[in-house]
Amino acid sequence: MRKAKGLTQAQIAERIGITQYLVSDYETGRLHLSDDMLIRFSKVLGTSADTILGLDEKDIAMPSLRLIKRIMKIEQLPIAKQKALLQTIDGFLRGEGML
Repeated sequence: MRKAKGLTQAQIAERIGITQYLVSDYETGRLHLSDDMLIRFSKVLGTSADTILGLDEKDIAMPSLRLIKRIMKIEQLPIAKQKALLQTIDGFLRGEGML
């Protein structure tokens, strides 16, 4: 959400009154947001606490138009090539610890 708003961790930290390291710890899940910090992040990001907590599905970011266009092109490929491409993508995601 921070990146989507074009803000750095340092900018968020300054506006909230904490260090950039704490912002990083909150983002990576090493620290859990207290009620007070949840309110601060909500105000700085201009969104609801529900959105930050992942409870407000209507505010979940949609894929970019660029990504949607690529997905549409991938769907036009033969099934075998789609599978090969998805295996490659899965390999990258696994390498990043995202799968």
